[in-house]
Amino acid sequence: MWNPLSWVMEIAAIMAIALANGGGQPPDWQDFVGIVVLLFINSTISFIEENNAGNAAAALMAGLAPKTKVLRDGRWSEQEAAILVPGDVISIKLGDIIPADARLLEGDPLKIDQSALTGESLPVTKNPGDEIFSGSTCKQGEIEAVVIATGVHTFFGKAAHLVDSTNQEGHFQKVLTAIGNFCICSIALGMVVEIVVMYPIQHRKYRDGIDNLLVLLIGGIPIAMPTVLSVTMAIGSHRLSQQGAITKE
Repeated sequence: MWNPLSWVMEIAAIMAIALANGGGQPPDWQDFVGIVVLLFINSTISFIEENNAGNAAAALMAGLAPKTKVLRDGRWSEQEAAILVPGDVISIKLGDIIPADARLLEGDPLKIDQSALTGESLPVTKNPGDEIFSGSTCKQGEIEAVVIATGVHTFFGKAAHLVDSTNQEGHFQKVLTAIGNFCICSIALGMVVEIVVMYPIQHRKYRDGIDNLLVLLIGGIPIAMPTVLSVTMAIGSHRLSQQGAITKE
């Protein structure tokens, strides 16, 4: 409900219930209810879609290695990947998801699938001394490695942090803002002119003037535009999700 078009709709709803009375007539409940229903439909669709995006991100995080084999106090044990710190020695074998950025120790080369991170279509060979990245998968071999980065300091974590912290306004949002600003300026100018014409010049009654202002206010905005856009973007996000993409908003 926090965008220029919604602001105009909210102002119209307030006018319909708070100002459109007098002259022996009740407030304009029909317009008030209609506008509020449209606002809630739009906000509900947006909430459901962004909630689904959050659930998809949670599912992605759940796919990372929850446990790993780590050398602590001279003994190997299976521990939560979240407790790893730089300097820990971990064991990696076929099928393991790499729990942190690490450097391979002595042993045979590994085949690592890091396509989700780098886009490489085939597994790459990692030799002793090479770095392996959190979130990639071991496809062949078994070796020990020393952890060099965890959490947001990993290659995967930095990318996730950038996605999470981005607030860049896209072209689509800029166009919508421009449309909203144009509507607001046009309506404001029209209402000022109409107020001057109706009251000082034509000496209209208060309720008649308010009714006319409501017509201009509601007619001057594409009142269903936010709802239509939310539905359209929701369909787009579903199609993206079918291809493995995650939409943040």
